[in-house]
Parts: sequence; structure tokens; C-alpha cells
Amino acid sequence: MKKVALTALVLVLGLAACEKKTTTTVDNNTVTTENTVAVDTNTAVNGADNALDAAGNATANAAAGTANATANGLNATANAVANTAKK
Repeated sequence: MKKVALTALVLVLGLAACEKKTTTTVDNNTVTTENTVAVDTNTAVNGADNALDAAGNATANAAAGTANATANGLNATANAVANTAKK
């Protein structure tokens, strides 16, 4: 009878220990999933932010290029007028 009681006790303790680990594993998996979602969200936000920055930089560069081309055209016109006046 003692062997049966001892065996039953070992089985109960083993099952109790497994239940705790199962709960801990589920909790850890939940935290891991939440962290993965947070990382994926941050990556998407950073990607969008970088794309907007790149578009803004391209627009600013195009505007600067247009301003430079306009200034060069005005200088060329002024030089042509000055050279014509000298003749």
C-alpha cells in the first residue's frame, strides 16, 4: 500500500510541476509575441518615416536645383547683355 501511495504522490507532484511550467511557457510565448509585434510595428513606422524624409529631401534638392538653374540663366542673360553693350 505504501508503494501505491508513494507512486501516486510522485505522479501528482510531477503533474503539478508540469502545470506550472506549461503556464510559464504560455506566458513567455505571449510576451515573445508581444515583443515581436512591437518590433515589427517600430520597423514599419521607421520605414515610413525614412521614406517621408527621403521624399522631403528629394523635393528640397529639386527646388534648390531649380533655383540654381534660374540663377544661372539670369547670370547668362546679364553676361550676354553686358557683352553686347561693350560692342
